[in-house]
Amino acid sequence: MQKTPPSSAAAKSRNDLDHIDKPLFAMTGGFIVIFCGLALFDLNQLSSLVDAGFAWSAKYFGLYWQILLLATFVIGIAMCFLPGSKVKLGGVDTPEFSVFQWGAMIMCTLLAGGGVFWAAGEPMAHFLSTPPLFNDISPNTPEAASVALAQSFMHWGFLAWAILGSLTTIVLMHYHYSKGLPLAPRTLLYPLLGERARRGPIAVFADAACIISVVAGTVGPIGFLGLQVSYGLEALFHIPDTFSSQAGVIAVLVTIYTVSAATGLHQGIQILSRFNIILGIFLLGFMLFAGPTGFIFDQFFTGLGVYLGNFTDIAMYRGDTGWLSWWTVFFWGWFLGYGPLMAMFIARISRGRSVREIVIMLSIIAPLVTNFWFTIVGGTGISQELTEPMSVSAAFGDFNLPAALLAITQNMPLGFWVSVLFLILTTVFVATTGDSMTYVIAVAMSHEDRPATAVRVFWGLAMGAMALVLISTGSGGVGKLQSFIAITAVPVSLILLPSLWDAPRIVWALNKQQP
Repeated sequence: MQKTPPSSAAAKSRNDLDHIDKPLFAMTGGFIVIFCGLALFDLNQLSSLVDAGFAWSAKYFGLYWQILLLATFVIGIAMCFLPGSKVKLGGVDTPEFSVFQWGAMIMCTLLAGGGVFWAAGEPMAHFLSTPPLFNDISPNTPEAASVALAQSFMHWGFLAWAILGSLTTIVLMHYHYSKGLPLAPRTLLYPLLGERARRGPIAVFADAACIISVVAGTVGPIGFLGLQVSYGLEALFHIPDTFSSQAGVIAVLVTIYTVSAATGLHQGIQILSRFNIILGIFLLGFMLFAGPTGFIFDQFFTGLGVYLGNFTDIAMYRGDTGWLSWWTVFFWGWFLGYGPLMAMFIARISRGRSVREIVIMLSIIAPLVTNFWFTIVGGTGISQELTEPMSVSAAFGDFNLPAALLAITQNMPLGFWVSVLFLILTTVFVATTGDSMTYVIAVAMSHEDRPATAVRVFWGLAMGAMALVLISTGSGGVGKLQSFIAITAVPVSLILLPSLWDAPRIVWALNKQQP
């Protein structure tokens, strides 16, 4: 007998909240309390624990992560040639979102963490100190420019994007929309563990590990944004760079992404992503044509040639372990941590898309757009540095990412206004990650495609509060959270492993099911 639906909004809200996985909520919420408590009362002890955990993770899992990301990309591309790759997923034939809307929501989620400040800072860092694989190239030279961009392309290119869902999205969409399994990280273990992956301690631990990793990966950019925008406000408007201004920036950001997440995919998240892409295209177009246009195009194709020509060598470099831990292993840990929940988000917005469309968008189109983005922003800075030494590197100093960006933008025509718009762009970029990750955390917590608004609001506010606590300890608190991401990536990377063989199996089976 069918239940009578609740007659009031309050009853419906209570019913929605009843669906929350309480052990999962306790485990993830407990992590937030413990981590913030340690940061407030004994940051030095927290630092030593995180540093030891980071070193252990990099030493024992670094090679595995490199193989996992490379294998994920290669298998995803190979799947595009299977007959079943043309089958549309999600139980519908017509996509919910247009290609632009779909691509904008996907692009904004990863670019939020690095599309602006890392795009300015990483190419400059490799230009001033060439990566060890290319130590025969002298730094601060035109030859170092293409090498710097090639290394940045590796960290923000094909492998990074592929791990965010080229295989896992297909697995989740198949099991959720066709088999009725929950849209949650635990479902990725189903091909290996069967029903044990749906219920019990393993299921709760899998979901908790992935949620904690995403919370760490999202709170980090939120905290750094407070520090970075506050720095920019002082440089541009002479507003003192204090905790009050940092907290004010975070409060505005949290309000934006919490409201966006509460209104859902078809309103807030989609609108915010579309605004971000339009503003980003405008700013990049201005930098491209008002800046060193010829240099940018030349370095994009030259850097891409170096990247592709040395693809396996860069991806599997194992020489300088100290450099590797600071750069490649850190980035791989960060992206691995986002992997399961990012795949959940992409699965939710990709209904009606084929396997081939999903893989090509994630493994080819999004990486190339990101690489061109890095060339425009980072390449402009390198060009300025080649033309006038110290024009960017003096501000960049000891790896000061916001200073590098502002040095580049202020050297542009209309530099003040370009700088202001980039600060707005960065804020909205991080907001798009905040709203999408808040949404999928709530989905994983309640195992529903449309989780209760109260759950979304709670996680939005919780991540903002966590960022405020950490920046109150200084930038070191947020920095330790960033390093903690690599530790949480250890269990997450094991959860992603079954997708390597299950995604191709699903695509092969889909072809057999066609009439």
